[in-house]
Amino acid sequence: MSYYNNANSGGFMSNIPPVTKNLVLINLLVFVATLINEDFMIRTFAMFYPSSSLFRPWQPVTHMFMHGGFWHIFFNMYTLLMFGTVVERAMGSKKFLTFYFITGLGAVALHMGVQWLQVQHYLSAVNAPAYWAVMRTPTVGASGAIYGVLLGFAMLYPDTPLTLIFPPITLKAKVFVLIFAGIELVTGVFGMADGVAHFAHLGGMLFGWLLLRWWRRTGRIYHYNEWI
Repeated sequence: MSYYNNANSGGFMSNIPPVTKNLVLINLLVFVATLINEDFMIRTFAMFYPSSSLFRPWQPVTHMFMHGGFWHIFFNMYTLLMFGTVVERAMGSKKFLTFYFITGLGAVALHMGVQWLQVQHYLSAVNAPAYWAVMRTPTVGASGAIYGVLLGFAMLYPDTPLTLIFPPITLKAKVFVLIFAGIELVTGVFGMADGVAHFAHLGGMLFGWLLLRWWRRTGRIYHYNEWI
């Protein structure tokens, strides 16, 4: 079996399936809007803790299209193009869109759960500065959903070899993702790499794993009309 291929017409963008393409374009447009008016975009569309005065009900979705800088959006969109293209072709566009948003929402749910534990600790310790820091700190980025896509790729194609840029070693996709998950868990638990939502990354992977296991059990992962 092989993937259908639209390479006979159009250029590079025409070979990217529609959901992946549109997700990248929306992220880029939001990034440009953030460059134009960062304060408004962050206050309105970034994710704030639910009891913060800055929280808005749409933020669990909109924060997934916000990014904190050039390299943040560059690596997220590069990864989405590389792996989202393959996963979308395997699942079909509708299922991939569902997968993307469920992993993104699962990511922020776990992140907020960890923040809730932090808030309870700060309240019991009467640590007002730390408490207010949580209330005022925005969360941005598609990384939770991107980690879900990486997990999806590894589950669909576990033995596919992937080569790291640094160090330049080749690993199977399933090993690659397990290493990433381990790094995120360790750095999250021990508070390393401050400013990175490690548990959001783990949440994206966890919800991706649960959703794919359920789809496998019901035989509904693949969109067979996209195979030849």
